[in-house]
Amino acid sequence: MKTKIPDAVLAAEVSRRGLVKTTAIGGLAMASSAFTLPFTRIANAAEAISPAKTGEKVVWSACTVNCGSRCPLRMHVVDGEIKYVETDNTGNDDYDGLHQVRACLRGRSMRRRVYNPDRLKYPMKRVGARGEGKFERISWDEAYDIIATNMQRLIKEYGNESIYLNYGTGTLGGTLTRSWPPGKTLVARLMNCCGGYLNHYGDYSSAQIAAGLNYTYGGWADGNSPSDIENSKLVVLFGNNPGETRMSGGGVTYYLEQARQKSNARMIIIDPRYTDTGAGREDEWIPIRPGTDAALVNGLAYVLITENMVDQPFLDKYCVGYDEKTLPASAPKNGHYKAYILGQGKDGVAKTPEWAAQITGIPADRIIKLAREIGSAKPAYICQGWGPQRHANGEIATRAISMLAILTGNVGINGGNSGAREGSYDLPFERMPTLENPVETSISMFMWTDAIERGPEMTALRDGVRGKDKLDVPIKMIWNYAGNCLINQHSEINRTHEILQDDKKCEMIVVIDCHMTSSAKYADILLPDCTASEQMDFALDASCGNMSYVIFTDQAIKPRFECKTIYEMTSELAKRLGVEQQFTEGRTQEEWMRHLYEQSRKSIPNLPTFEEFRKQGIFKQRDPEGHHVAYKDFREDPQANPLTTPSGKIEIYSQALADIAATWELPEGDVIDPLPIYTPGFENYNDPLTDKFPLQLTGFHYKARVHSTYGNVDVLKAACRQEMWINPMDAQKRG
Repeated sequence: MKTKIPDAVLAAEVSRRGLVKTTAIGGLAMASSAFTLPFTRIANAAEAISPAKTGEKVVWSACTVNCGSRCPLRMHVVDGEIKYVETDNTGNDDYDGLHQVRACLRGRSMRRRVYNPDRLKYPMKRVGARGEGKFERISWDEAYDIIATNMQRLIKEYGNESIYLNYGTGTLGGTLTRSWPPGKTLVARLMNCCGGYLNHYGDYSSAQIAAGLNYTYGGWADGNSPSDIENSKLVVLFGNNPGETRMSGGGVTYYLEQARQKSNARMIIIDPRYTDTGAGREDEWIPIRPGTDAALVNGLAYVLITENMVDQPFLDKYCVGYDEKTLPASAPKNGHYKAYILGQGKDGVAKTPEWAAQITGIPADRIIKLAREIGSAKPAYICQGWGPQRHANGEIATRAISMLAILTGNVGINGGNSGAREGSYDLPFERMPTLENPVETSISMFMWTDAIERGPEMTALRDGVRGKDKLDVPIKMIWNYAGNCLINQHSEINRTHEILQDDKKCEMIVVIDCHMTSSAKYADILLPDCTASEQMDFALDASCGNMSYVIFTDQAIKPRFECKTIYEMTSELAKRLGVEQQFTEGRTQEEWMRHLYEQSRKSIPNLPTFEEFRKQGIFKQRDPEGHHVAYKDFREDPQANPLTTPSGKIEIYSQALADIAATWELPEGDVIDPLPIYTPGFENYNDPLTDKFPLQLTGFHYKARVHSTYGNVDVLKAACRQEMWINPMDAQKRG
């Protein structure tokens, strides 16, 4: 059955043939940017569309995948079926106002996800070997009974530490439906009612920047909102590509471009790949060897220091360990950052531009010029994406990049930044309480396969176990809700496959998902979840500059087949486990939403009533401060507003890292250092293996999917093909 699309939409949108052409590798990068920036022409098309026809209803919903955006969708429903999807039609193109929050090509194809042939339809149990994907249909009652019985058996035999909630980001931003962080999910609430579970820390997206900058700033490193670039004189992006990773929703790319038009700030992109964030909008692209960002920073720091372009008063007042004056007494002589850069530290090597040029592939004269640009342009918005940290020893690289903002005193001021990724203004919206986890033990999110295979051998000093000195038991049961990290997004897939296939090791895997993913094929019990279009929730948590928003994701259609919501599933399990009242507190999913909404209205007075919001679909509010400025309070009064680092200041030298380096048992090639040094890591460009394998491979995000989500939508795969990019000179050598 073909869907009739309004002529106004057809007139405003790029054709599929045009889309394929402009996103082809040979096409101009500027052409593909048409799908990252919202245009007035498309906005006017929304206004031209006639109201819903007789028998048609328009229901607000949302795209809640893990792209950093959070996009409203307006579902046009006829006779219980979604016919076509539009995006936000409220607000306008005014950068300074409550602008439209527009979905990208992925969100607009939501109908094809909802009605995809690979939708899970019924509860199923495994009948073949794990990973074969052989299942038989069972009833919901049987599924609940199998899960409850096995969970109780495993807890009795091994304890709650044997139950693990796996990392999953397939449903983000919801109040009840969100799958990340796992400790904030309904599965976590259920487990907390039953004695707790083995938790994890970190995430696959940003584990190293989170860990690294925690030792610099304390906690998650905040950043200025991209709208604040209107106050900047210079923008320097290290491995940050919002044109593809934040290409919709709150509009980071839109803010970046509109703010630069106000400030006329020069933009320099440092990246191995020429990205859509550039696409002709940048002033300069500086290609760099992958994994060498810290070496570049060291060369820049050498120029800043030797040419007296550092902000010495800022370093003296707000920082620890830049030079001898602020170096902790416990640190070795000349253990400070300045000594390291000038070659007076333990390695005795001066980090000159010439030294950095040999490592990075960037000419020394360009490094000198860039350092002078950064040192003379204040405020400067120095920002890193999550690409530089996705290398061996990436924690140190993230700390190094932030040093440029610290050395020049650009932290805590309008137009500056902390050196971390861009931040946002957030609304204090209430979320589903998940109760306290009685189990204090946690592991790195990347170590769960080790915890299955050798759990009792894992220790705090060797494997990063937190909450106790070692694990007592291996993982015996895994909950995998709305995630594809059992297989698809975990590394060493062959090893993982072997571990998971042995059902005597991990004895029970429960997968809750909407589609037959790679991970779903490893389930013992497979439960079909509802999409956002088939249930009610709120959606928020977007990377959204200085205009935050909440979306009312209403139920557009009834659940397909025998699909149930995550709240229904966990409530039924709670009943069988004897904790129903504690889990539900006597509320349905809608009653929880109404309760949380009324709690939110206490801290967000401008929120309309629940019913008004349901009709309105989206609530937007601008930052009353104008722009979000990271560490503004700390900059204004560091005594009254200290950071959460041990010293309360920015720690260039971290005594905590020095202690870890002295006590932890590290694998060969891993480096922990109290200073943000350059250390190459394994398989770097200068690795001896390079003689045999001369090419370096780096990844980037495709427009057609978010990780594996939307990877099953045919028109997206045709429009934005998965391609490998290779430098033309390297390609010529290989025919």
